Amino acid sequence: MGVSEDAARQAHTVRLELVDEPGELLAALEPIAENGGNLLSVFHERGHVTPRGHIPVEVDLECTAGQFDTIVSALRENGVNVTQAGAEEYGEEVTVIIAGHLVDTDLSDTLSRLEEEAKASVTDFSLTSEEGTSERSSARVRLAVESGSVERTLGAVRAIAEEKGLRVVAPFAGVA
Repeated sequence: MGVSEDAARQAHTVRLELVDEPGELLAALEPIAENGGNLLSVFHERGHVTPRGHIPVEVDLECTAGQFDTIVSALRENGVNVTQAGAEEYGEEVTVIIAGHLVDTDLSDTLSRLEEEAKASVTDFSLTSEEGTSERSSARVRLAVESGSVERTLGAVRAIAEEKGLRVVAPFAGVA
């Protein structure tokens, strides 16, 4: 590596929530190594759990800003719940109820788009369907959002729901 590349590498912190299952930590660390990140430290407190029953993990790594963005995207694409990425801290949360043909309109796509387009992290999800998955259903979705961006997030949620013929029933905003 040249001097200019070394100078561009800096320390970053990413905070994650992992399911307490074998291999989850390794799966979360792989995107870091695969995308040029150098691990500095991993703080994995298995004795503590988040409100969702997951294990909080803090990873310090060294990489360029571009590599860090790629690493965070790769973590999210692999289903890792990123609760903080560098300065991108999710300091607020909003809970929405979405109703309609959730399964028929590709529920996985809806949740992925909420994270990408609403710039949020899905921290909790609950689906209710009295008639089975082919009928109308409702979902409670809790999103961790950057401080001060609840209204922007709600706008994105409403736009995605409208596009898919879904209804946003009730937003509930609060501090995470």
